[in-house]
Amino acid sequence: MPAERRKKPVVIAVDGPAASGKGTLARRLADHFGYAHLDTGLLYRAVGMASTPGTDDEIDVESAVAAARNLGPEALEDTALRGEVAAIMASKAAAIPAVRAALVDFQRRFAEAPPGGRNGAILDGRDIGTVICPDADHKIFVVASREARAERRVKELRERGIAAIYARVLQDMKERDARDRSRSVAPLAPADDAFLLDTTSLDADAAFASALEFITSRDRSDA
Repeated sequence: MPAERRKKPVVIAVDGPAASGKGTLARRLADHFGYAHLDTGLLYRAVGMASTPGTDDEIDVESAVAAARNLGPEALEDTALRGEVAAIMASKAAAIPAVRAALVDFQRRFAEAPPGGRNGAILDGRDIGTVICPDADHKIFVVASREARAERRVKELRERGIAAIYARVLQDMKERDARDRSRSVAPLAPADDAFLLDTTSLDADAAFASALEFITSRDRSDA
């Protein structure tokens, strides 16, 4: 990477649908490079859980926007945010344009000035490479078949002692995918210059190795 680019923190954007493996990958890359990591999905989960119910199984827009504008770092430490209910609420909150606008600055500040004076930041979510950090040094879009993702989510929930039925999780995932891909603002889609990483048949180690090769090979070509 050219010396002039090294003056700014390195930014790696990791996007993809639910249970594709992007969170695990982002955390491993952050540990490997010593970069700060932000699971941006937690922002939307926290907002969704702090919102009040609305009509037609949606959430109240005004309460969601207020929650987004007043969100503090401590809210991201709630263990309930890792549950399936929070995941569904996050997808609903993310479909509200004003909520997304309120959280954009939070994410961009994290990327521009990583906590702890780190030399880089890794953000994982749905629109990091397309909206939040379109100039990210590296962009990875993680995909997997919906069936594989549903199996992973069921396994994850059961390991945490939460009863989960595959058919129900699969249906929830279909509905969440539809919301994420069809929303009017920042729909789930890979950036034109993103590396597509299909983890359907890959374990965490293989996915990490593939992503690391992508990043280091680009660094070598820019050197």
